Amino acid sequence: MELYQVMRTAFSAREFTDDPVPDELLHRIFEQARFAPSGGNRQGGQVIVVRDAATKRTIAELAEPAAKRYAAQRANRENPWNTIDPPRVTAKDVDATPAPRELTEPLANAPVVLVMCVDLKVVASVDQYLDRVGVISGASVYPFAWNILLAARNEGYGGTLTTMPIAEEPRLKVLLDIPEHVAVAAVIPFGRPIHSLTKLRRRAVEEFTHLERWGGGALEEPG
Repeated sequence: MELYQVMRTAFSAREFTDDPVPDELLHRIFEQARFAPSGGNRQGGQVIVVRDAATKRTIAELAEPAAKRYAAQRANRENPWNTIDPPRVTAKDVDATPAPRELTEPLANAPVVLVMCVDLKVVASVDQYLDRVGVISGASVYPFAWNILLAARNEGYGGTLTTMPIAEEPRLKVLLDIPEHVAVAAVIPFGRPIHSLTKLRRRAVEEFTHLERWGGGALEEPG
């Protein structure tokens, strides 16, 4: 596929066929994705390829607590899990809310689950002393994760970058023998999509650009 077509059609796939995901395919995708940039070119990204059914089911179960809170906040017209506005839902509300299947079942049903990790010993977390949640470390792993999904789209496969199981990261680390200094950045259910989307809904350029400073006017299409 042409590059811009891949970028505009790489959708979040959550339902997959029973087609196998050969090691040859994954190696070819990783071979291309590894050229993603990382801080200082330290390449701290790591991938755990999970095929075992029991392990995938456990990962899906670990996603349920975060998914329940996500759904409860959405039902209460909140922006789920944001770090600025305290949640208005109670623990009782969360407990009474079923975990949406689309946030958990793909992790159990996908042919492969890719657990994206980053070695915190080699990333420059320059925001670690700021009074907000840290995001900078992700710059050394998320381009790698997205390259994998772009390459997958080009190969006729797909997945979705999920984070719900990471709310239970200590348990996830025990499950997968992940060292203490390594963080889990994303969990990607992966396979050949049952349905393929070609038109994605996204904000227009004018809705997210600012000239010179925040609120300084949008970048508009010439002409």
